[in-house]
Amino acid sequence: MTTIDDLQVGGRRVIVRSDLNVPLDRSGDTPRITDDGRVRASVPTIRALLDRGARVVVSSHLGRPRGTPDPAYSLAPVAGRLAQLLGQPVAFTGDGTGDIAGTHAQKIVAGLGDGEIALLDNLRFHPGETSKDAAVRAAFADQLAGLADYYVGDAFGAVHRAHASVVDLPERLPHVAGQLVLRELEVLRTLASGPARPYVVVLGGSKVSDKLGVIRALLPKVDALLIGGGMCFTFLAAKGHGVGGSLLEAELIDTTKELLAEGGDRIVLPTDVVVADEISVDAPTAVVAAGAIPAGRKGLDIGPASVALFADRLRTARTVFWNGPMGVFELPPFAAGTRGVAETIAGLDGLTVVGGGDSAAAVRTLGIGEEAFTHISTGGGASLEYLEGKTLPGLAALDDRRPRDDVSFTRPEARLPGSEV
Repeated sequence: MTTIDDLQVGGRRVIVRSDLNVPLDRSGDTPRITDDGRVRASVPTIRALLDRGARVVVSSHLGRPRGTPDPAYSLAPVAGRLAQLLGQPVAFTGDGTGDIAGTHAQKIVAGLGDGEIALLDNLRFHPGETSKDAAVRAAFADQLAGLADYYVGDAFGAVHRAHASVVDLPERLPHVAGQLVLRELEVLRTLASGPARPYVVVLGGSKVSDKLGVIRALLPKVDALLIGGGMCFTFLAAKGHGVGGSLLEAELIDTTKELLAEGGDRIVLPTDVVVADEISVDAPTAVVAAGAIPAGRKGLDIGPASVALFADRLRTARTVFWNGPMGVFELPPFAAGTRGVAETIAGLDGLTVVGGGDSAAAVRTLGIGEEAFTHISTGGGASLEYLEGKTLPGLAALDDRRPRDDVSFTRPEARLPGSEV
């Protein structure tokens, strides 16, 4: 897979597919970014291109606006934060129309000088970004390709999606992988092929169904699989325990029985849980044995004995992959389990990988230093699918040929005013 170092970008327009899909607090007059981790992770590639004189056009999605403009999902707040991190202005092309690569954006991009940057508005404002119709996606990709001379894929969190900006656009331009994608691949290849042992995987989150594929793929490879979060209750039910009003996927009980039989003592479940009547910051809580959850009460975090058990299994690990919180970490009464596991992992030597998504958000929300981990992924879903062994379409699109400046690439006929290529 080739890199930005393989491109002569000075004076050229480079469209960078970043992942700026950040959480926003919309309770005030102006939306506020509550976790800028993905924006910060995108800066190194963008900065490297700007420093080499590229005219950078950044593109990203935000949320799921369903192919139509929605002010609640505008990337305008991200443009401001990106400008702060880069220390220079970021021209924002959003005009509220959803015509992402239309006349307004073309004019702004055409006016960029060397080392200057523009940010397109939310790609998902255009129905062509996520369309299942290949011709509709292709038409949108043609418009995007008309903005640039080169394509840089740096949105690891989107590479498992067959979307126009991820798959169809790199078919139309000389293309390379960005620094973020290359770092993610370096770490995941180590996990997939030759992790130092003991290799311990910690999985949490809401549902077994979301992680069934990766559990099946990893179980033969790990020394221990620690399971917390809402998904643990289906495993507990498979062992014959009542789970009260806890999250339960009853249709997967037989499947989890099979996994427990295959994994034996390598699968480690909580021994106690924190329960409450409702998910509320004010709800009275209690710690009960995992096999004695009262009827009607919900398990919302792993308990202190479980944290100690998980910590004991983690202490000797030389490789750890963690994906998914141990409970409803956003609320203080149910955050101790996630904090305890995260702090244990943070204190380990060896390779420690936080698998994106809510796990990465938990690290930052709970104030645990990011530098304590070897790597914090920007793509939870993409990480899981990679480890599951799936082909990720966005990676396949970047890995097909060396970038060249000749006509072997499909190029759109319509070019921006002032384009030299």
